[in-house]
Amino acid sequence: MTTLGPLTELAVAPAMPRRARLRGRTTRRVLRVLGWVLLAVPLLVAVVGPVLAPSTAPGGVPLQQPGPGHLLGTDVLGRDLLGLVLVGGTTVVSLTLASLVLAYAVAVPIGLLVAARGRILEGLTIGLLDVLLALPSLLVLMVLAATGRNGIGWLVLAVALVQVPYVVRLVRGAAAAPSCLATLEAMTMGGEPWWRVRIVETGRRVLPPVLVDATTRVSGVVGLLSAANFLGVGLDPAVVDWAVVVDQNMTALFLRPSAVLLPAGLLVALCAGTNLLVDDLLERRA
Repeated sequence: MTTLGPLTELAVAPAMPRRARLRGRTTRRVLRVLGWVLLAVPLLVAVVGPVLAPSTAPGGVPLQQPGPGHLLGTDVLGRDLLGLVLVGGTTVVSLTLASLVLAYAVAVPIGLLVAARGRILEGLTIGLLDVLLALPSLLVLMVLAATGRNGIGWLVLAVALVQVPYVVRLVRGAAAAPSCLATLEAMTMGGEPWWRVRIVETGRRVLPPVLVDATTRVSGVVGLLSAANFLGVGLDPAVVDWAVVVDQNMTALFLRPSAVLLPAGLLVALCAGTNLLVDDLLERRA
């Protein structure tokens, strides 16, 4: 049995962590590139697709095989599948952005106000938000479905409302961080006006965690919007949307798998790509 001498062991020992670091960096680069590719494909389809898409009007032969007139065939309603795939991402991306913008437009000012105005307002606000936190997201969507409030506006409002308590807590926590409080106290002692200290400077300091949090919520919002479409809340069945197309063609999964797998795959790519890039961003910030 061969044993390593002290000098040999000292030479070999640093090599192992170095190899591990190199493997880790390579893995992170691969995952970063994969995340960009997965995110870019559905976004590109959502932006450029409607310009290139053929007609999605029903009336063709249902479940027609791919051919010159329909490159990917037709779905259960006789609509061109290529057109459905190219057009269906627009509503997904636009509703996701609308829900997130509304949620943060409401939650960030509330969080800043709660952090600035003391414990009484904080206790009342957090108590109310705890009630909202106790409500499951799907329960909110089911209540909308049961009360007949179907429409894009109601859907965006409900999805945004579900996000508000989490964002308010995040903003309040970031504004109460010791590093932020020290800067605010120094500005106050320097004679800066209240609004500049508590709104402008605090808002500037909570912006980075808010942006990171917004990217982490993309997949959750996409999932909620898709679940809402499956429940029949929000979008009209005639609207072309990836989640709606999946729901409408589930009965023909084994007859025409592409009618389900293509839009579902684009939804998965959108969520997976976002998650990979968020994980990479968090690792680099750490």
